[in-house]
Parts: sequence; C-alpha cells; structure tokens
Amino acid sequence: MEHEIYVSREVKNLGHNNSAALIKKAVNMALDAEGVDVPCIVSVMLTDDEGIHRVNNEFRGVDRATDVLSFPMNELTPGEFDAEECERDMDTGAVLLGDMMISVPRCEAQGEEFGHGYEREIMYLTVHSILHLLGYDHMEPDEAAVMEAKQAKALEDLGITR
Repeated sequence: MEHEIYVSREVKNLGHNNSAALIKKAVNMALDAEGVDVPCIVSVMLTDDEGIHRVNNEFRGVDRATDVLSFPMNELTPGEFDAEECERDMDTGAVLLGDMMISVPRCEAQGEEFGHGYEREIMYLTVHSILHLLGYDHMEPDEAAVMEAKQAKALEDLGITR
C-alpha cells in the first residue's frame, strides 16, 4: 500500500539531500508497525529554528524553538487506529493523518549531541511525530514509556541503532 508523504522546505536549500527519503522510510515503518493498513496522507515541513519557534508560539503558546511539532487531523486512541473514525481525502479516500514540522538545525544539533548523527535523529523525530498523529502522547510517565518503547522498536526495525 502506498502512503502519500509530502516533504517540503520552508527555507530554500534547508536540510540534507536524503532528508525526504529518510522521512518517507520512517513514516512507512511507523505506520506499518502500528498496523495502519489503509493509505494515509502525511505532510512534513522542514524548517529552521525561527520557523518552528513561530509556529510553536502561535499554536501552543510556547515561546521557544523545539525539534518537532505534530498536528493530528483526527482524535485517535493510541494503539487503536480506526480508519472509519478519520478524515479522508475527498478525491482518493486516503486517511488525512496530519502534518509535522521538523527543525533541521535542531535535528542536526541533537544528532551530534547524542552522538548518533542526523540520519538517526530525523528518523527518530519522524517516528515520534507519527505516533502523535496516531494519538499517542508522553505527558504522563506511563504514556512516555509506551511511546519510547514504540520509537525504539521502529528504529530497530529500520536498522537504526545508537
């Protein structure tokens, strides 16, 4: 099954040549791992710290940059994906899963800081965001533990280790 994954850049020449391919691979793996068996549409905006700071402040009231933001189109229960409960594209019938925004400079810095590089970090942030689009959260310790385990498993499945 083919998911529609749109990757765009808010700032020209931002990111790495392989960013879109890495993001698409991570989206597909995360959706497969969650048993999502219908075509979905996901939009990803690569931006810089200024761009993500602006959006974080506007939509969440948080006046700082962050690494990734997720904007789910549906109110989903974690681990219970139900395509019938989701918004659909009127032309194709694909599930409109949502949007994500990734700060490339933050991704680069964290990849270096954690010692695993840009590729692992952008795939980690993508998987993290997909889990949010599927209803997962990490505000409570038990929720965080579930998300962390799912992220680790998806990265392992992608062959990405620390």
